[in-house]
Amino acid sequence: MQKATLIFSDRTDLSDRGVIEMKIWRVPVSVPPSDHGLKYSLYFGRDGERIVGYDNERGKGDHKHIRGQEQPYQFVSVRQLVDDFKADVERNRT
Repeated sequence: MQKATLIFSDRTDLSDRGVIEMKIWRVPVSVPPSDHGLKYSLYFGRDGERIVGYDNERGKGDHKHIRGQEQPYQFVSVRQLVDDFKADVERNRT
């Protein structure tokens, strides 16, 4: 069985104790109900609390978490995913 391949990984420690961590994997079989062949976990938090998170998990598909509220997310491309995540991080940094 072919394994997931990490295609992007980045971590930034911010001066305000915040952390931004992004990981994206190519998977041999899409994570249902997603159909794009990627698994991802994008995280922004501070002091152990998730403030913004984007991920796709089996049974839930693409979604995001903003300050404890889960919302659906429409995946278009990796570039759009990262841009949308960064925009939500900027809106929620304070």
